[in-house]
Amino acid sequence: MQPDQPVTEEVDGLPPSLTVTVQRVRYAEPGMQAVSDQVAQEVPVALVYNGISHAVMMASPSDLEDFARGFSLSEGVVSRVQQIYDIRILQQHQPAGLVLEIQIAAECVDQLKRQKRQLAGRTGCGLCGIDSLAALPQSCVQVSAGPPIPLTALQAALRQMPALQVQNAVTGALHAAAFASLDGQITMLREDVGRHNALDKLTGALAQHWRHVPRPDGFVLLSSRASYELVQKTAVANIRLMVCLSAPTALALQLAQEAGICLIGFARHSGLVIYTHPEAVLLSDD
Repeated sequence: MQPDQPVTEEVDGLPPSLTVTVQRVRYAEPGMQAVSDQVAQEVPVALVYNGISHAVMMASPSDLEDFARGFSLSEGVVSRVQQIYDIRILQQHQPAGLVLEIQIAAECVDQLKRQKRQLAGRTGCGLCGIDSLAALPQSCVQVSAGPPIPLTALQAALRQMPALQVQNAVTGALHAAAFASLDGQITMLREDVGRHNALDKLTGALAQHWRHVPRPDGFVLLSSRASYELVQKTAVANIRLMVCLSAPTALALQLAQEAGICLIGFARHSGLVIYTHPEAVLLSDD
C-alpha cells in the first residue's frame, strides 16, 4: 500500500504572512504589562529539482523565487541562472510547509544527484548534511579584481541599511543582506531569519536582475558575523568586498584571503576593521 502523498496547492501571490501576533508579558519598571507583539514566521521550505527532493531549509516565507535562484547558484546545483527554467511555490498542508518546485537544465541533474544531501531542519546552514570531510570544497572561487572602493561609500551604505530592514524593525529577528554600488547607495536588500538565506535571496535577486542590465561593481553588507559559508556564497557571486556588522571566523578569513575578497568586520559608520585585502579600500579621497 502506497503512503498518502502530501497535499499541496500552488501559492497565488504572497506566501503566508511574514509575522504572527502573539500575546506576551513585558516586565519593565514600574512593573509587568500584557501587550501584543509581532513575531517573525519561520517555515520549512523544501527545494525540489526536476522532481528530486534535495533539501529542506528553515526560512522566512518571502522572496522565495530569489531564494531558489541564489541557493541553486551558491550550492552549485546550477552554474548560471539561465539554467533555471521555472520556479513554482507550493503550499503543503500535511506536514505544513512550502515547496519550491524548480525546473533546471538536464545537464545540471547529474551533478545534482552526485551532490545530493539532506539539510532538514537547518536555518540556512551551508555545510550541514555533508557526511564526510572529503566532501568539503577543496578549492575556492577567485573573484574578479577591481579598483579600490572608497571608505566613504562603505560608511554611506552602513548609514542607510537600518532604515531598509523593514521586517527586522517589526520583529527584531531577521538578518539582512544588501548590495551597494561604488558610491555607497544600497540598490537591493533581502531579509530572512537565516543569515545564509538572506544572502542567497540577495544573490538570487541580483543574478536575475543582471540578466537584463549590465552588471555593476559594488559590495555586499551583512547584518551578521562573517562565517565560512557566507564568504563562500559571496565568492560564488563574484562580489569582491563584504562588510559584516559582527566578527569573522578564522576559516572565513582564510577563505576570503584565498578568494581575493576584502572582508570587513565590526562595521559601523564610525569605524570598521579590515581583515583581508586592505588594498581594496580607498581610505582617502586625496
